[in-house]
Amino acid sequence: MHPKDTATRYDRIARWWQTQHQDSLYGIAQLERAIKFTPNKYLALDIGCGSSGRFIEILSKHGFQVEGLDISEEMICLAKQLHPDILFYREDICCWTPTKPYSLIVAWDSTFHLSLDMQEPVMKKLCDALEPDGVLMFTCGGGYGQNEVSGTFQGQDFEYSTLGVNAFLKILNEQHCTCLHLEYDQYPENHVYIIAQKIRSSVVIDV
Repeated sequence: MHPKDTATRYDRIARWWQTQHQDSLYGIAQLERAIKFTPNKYLALDIGCGSSGRFIEILSKHGFQVEGLDISEEMICLAKQLHPDILFYREDICCWTPTKPYSLIVAWDSTFHLSLDMQEPVMKKLCDALEPDGVLMFTCGGGYGQNEVSGTFQGQDFEYSTLGVNAFLKILNEQHCTCLHLEYDQYPENHVYIIAQKIRSSVVIDV
């Protein structure tokens, strides 16, 4: 599915998302776990932030300066109404280039909509955008190999892809990030969330 098609489908459910999903506890415990792993609480980015601002409110309460990014124009429009002081980006994460380092980047149920060929470059981009000791939390499909599936949510058809857990861990390692937590949090559903931290470069002194 082309990113523009994904955006159109989320446009259609943006108001439902804001009114019905705002008080949902889905993903909140996982976010709190990621926050505990994050030593510096400076700038945070919520990718696929949606219109409800659930994650934004929690991140703000923990002292982060928060930014939100979403491909859906309607999602961003509604999110701005709830959080007029927050900086939002209406962008395709595949094309968007971060211009600053982040203490925490969250991509909860968002980047799994990307096509297989965009999974690795986007993951590398997010790792590069972390400050030293910065933390990344994202969701993906589990298993050991690549997979693409289709599904329906709130009457809209969506597509999902995954490189497989081993491939994601390999990318993280190559980007100097270490996995702190990996969990099949909706078992037997094939839904995984991963928390990783960017390794601070060490200085070796010859004696």
